[in-house]
Order: sequence, then C-alpha cells, then structure tokens
Amino acid sequence: MSALACSIDGETTVEASQHPHDPLDPSTFRFPEPLSCPTVTIEFCDRCRWLHRATWVQTELFLTFPPPKIGCISLLPRNTDDTSGRFRVWLSKNKEAEPILVWDRKVEGGFPELKVLKQRIRDHISPGTSLGHSDAK
Repeated sequence: MSALACSIDGETTVEASQHPHDPLDPSTFRFPEPLSCPTVTIEFCDRCRWLHRATWVQTELFLTFPPPKIGCISLLPRNTDDTSGRFRVWLSKNKEAEPILVWDRKVEGGFPELKVLKQRIRDHISPGTSLGHSDAK
C-alpha cells in the first residue's frame, strides 16, 4: 500500500491506495487519485518553443517545494492562435479549490524571475516560510 502525505497550513492528510498492488502485475495498477495537496500547472505556448523554459521552471519549483509541499507540477503545452505567446503558472491549493493565477507573461510583461515566482507560490502554500537565498533582497 502506498501513501502520499500532504500538508497545507500545518494540516496533514494522507492519501493511501485502497487496492492491493503487485508491482509486477499491470492488472493491479491504478491511476493516482487527485491530490489534496497543492499542485502547479505551467501553461505555455508550444509554437513559441517554450517547453525548455517550462521544464526549467518545473524543476526549480520541485527543488524548492518538494512533495508534499507541491504534489504535482504539470506542463500544459498550447498551440492555438488564441494561446499564442502564453506562459502562465497556476496554483491549485487542493483538488476542490479554484486555481489561482500566479503568473501570466503577457500581464506581467515577461517571464517570471524564479525568485519572485517562488515567493508568490510560497505566500499561498506556506506563508512565512523562509526561501533562504530566494528571500534575500
């Protein structure tokens, strides 16, 4: 049985698989249930070739907020005319919460500085927690 513990504002929840699992039997594999801990979605213009930037942001966020602080960081490539030039970072505090727009490249006038993005995410999921050098002025 596997479990993932998530902590939001000091409250810890544990999600455990209810199905028997044999690591060598694919018929026992189950798709993970939606996480109750924070998740991030990075939505980006694929036609602009911003996958590399999106994966870099994803890696940096995972290094700063390892699970269970952030349970999942999804990449969402877009390639339609109405999503041209898009680079947005969304935060969902839990599976029931409405996603929060943390960064929009067009609104902010550019890509996020990682220091600023980390501070904004921290302020939503763990206010008051030090980010070390990312908090230095």
